[in-house]
Amino acid sequence: MNRENKRKTFEKGYYKTHACRDTFTCKVCGRLCTPENAGSDHRNHCPNCLSSLHVDIEPGDRESDCGGIMEPVAVWVRRGGEWAIIHRCKRCGALSSNRVAADDNPMKLMSIAMRPLSAPPFPLERIEEMTALMGGEGSVR
Repeated sequence: MNRENKRKTFEKGYYKTHACRDTFTCKVCGRLCTPENAGSDHRNHCPNCLSSLHVDIEPGDRESDCGGIMEPVAVWVRRGGEWAIIHRCKRCGALSSNRVAADDNPMKLMSIAMRPLSAPPFPLERIEEMTALMGGEGSVR
């Protein structure tokens, strides 16, 4: 083990201030993930399935003992229009937000964004009834 690798291993918060150039194999889909083409020096999720691992408590600290799979459950738009992925740990339920990378799967991102519209919390057949209750006409014309 050379001096730089030793420092990475033992220095608290190393990845908060240094780029993470490590490649990894996704635990969900098996794809080899590299930091190239991500648009960032901090590759933290698979560009194919968008899954991650629960390794951080705060971004870059590598202090989480959980190690569970972080599944993508939603997307949101940050100030300035940048998209981010909301991950939820399958083991402990923790939530985190990660920037969308330049090479992320656009179809997967759109399917996550459209999920609330494809499965609303009420029956679609009741839209006219609910619109009428709110004072609208209740019909689409």
